[in-house]
Amino acid sequence: MKKTKKEKAKKNLQEETEIQQVVNHYFYTKGLVLDEIKKNARKRKIIYSRFTRPAKQLLVLAGSVEKAKSAITRVAEWAKSRNLDYAIETVFKKWLELDRLKPKEIVKKPYFQGDPLVWSGAKRKWYVISKDGDWLEFAGREEEVEWRIIK
Repeated sequence: MKKTKKEKAKKNLQEETEIQQVVNHYFYTKGLVLDEIKKNARKRKIIYSRFTRPAKQLLVLAGSVEKAKSAITRVAEWAKSRNLDYAIETVFKKWLELDRLKPKEIVKKPYFQGDPLVWSGAKRKWYVISKDGDWLEFAGREEEVEWRIIK
């Protein structure tokens, strides 16, 4: 059975829109919305066509738009948690380990009046490490402890 020109055109249009969905999702994970993408493409800040080939390859690899978007999202979360930049090609490089990619854990460390606190498991006490490196037993209240996120 031969495909008509109309059927071929419809298939090409569907494929093109799937590629656009993947490319746009990549930009969404970068924090851009559709209007910004269009504006930047018109101003030539984004060369949209540069992203279509890897998006098409990702579609072939993933098998569906949803799986491709999911892979991009997973790589984006992983990269952002480590302050790394990423491209669509990064998804290819990380494809075999997508299930193992986890965002970096947020670690909170205790401080007392600007000095770090350390827990001694042996003595079961908190110690404040002074600027001079002395370990001073913590005698303050829990409300006085400041928890800072360490990246």
